[in-house]
Amino acid sequence: MKRLVYSLKSCLNSDNIKQLLVRSDGHYCFRFHKDRVYYVSEKLLVAASSIPFEGIVSVGTCFGKFTKTKKFHLHITALDFLAPYSPYKIIIKQSSENSFLYGNHVLKSGMASITDNTPKYQGGFGVAAKSTTECRVADPPTIVAFHQADIGEYIRKEDTLT
Repeated sequence: MKRLVYSLKSCLNSDNIKQLLVRSDGHYCFRFHKDRVYYVSEKLLVAASSIPFEGIVSVGTCFGKFTKTKKFHLHITALDFLAPYSPYKIIIKQSSENSFLYGNHVLKSGMASITDNTPKYQGGFGVAAKSTTECRVADPPTIVAFHQADIGEYIRKEDTLT
């Protein structure tokens, strides 16, 4: 679970994580089940407690999974929850969206804009390969963001994302 917290802190700050957990519509928490981490309301968690543990496939929204090497990877299903709180954003040009959706990294030529003061290796669904200042002087074929997850992944792997 420490890896999850570290992964969330890399794309959010502590106050934003608190806002994810204590919302106006109730309290939420993260639950670990079968190498996956779920974001679930405490009300739903209490209701699910009446179901035998073996009978639960998933509960809540899948935020990501732990790989066999114990690294945490965010799933695209967490995008709607994390995007409003993300301090660093890279906006992709419309002409480069399909390339990103097919699993390719973002090139400088495909980047529309980047948040000021974005540090290197920050992000969630796409990790900044270069800082803001490095992006401004980079050549067009330079990779500026590494691909981590996308909505196309949701469509391609819908059966395994549970």
